[in-house]
Amino acid sequence: MCLAIPGRLIEIQHNDEPYLRSATVSFGGIIKQINISMVPEARVHDYVLVHVGVAISIIDEEAAEKTLRYLEELEKPDHSKD
Repeated sequence: MCLAIPGRLIEIQHNDEPYLRSATVSFGGIIKQINISMVPEARVHDYVLVHVGVAISIIDEEAAEKTLRYLEELEKPDHSKD
């Protein structure tokens, strides 16, 4: 099983080598550089699913925000077991 996290493209770095195409992505405020060679149609403000530093697909904003909310819920402590 793999885990891919949604992030929003905030800047694309242009490179003549298509396999080295990269972008700056925000994961809920955490900024990272990723490879976007697998999604050449991606544009700034698109949401992409990122697995081990590589964007593997473009997803719609609603699905991305829903997934980010789920991940935020996982971070909250479970006080029901206290």
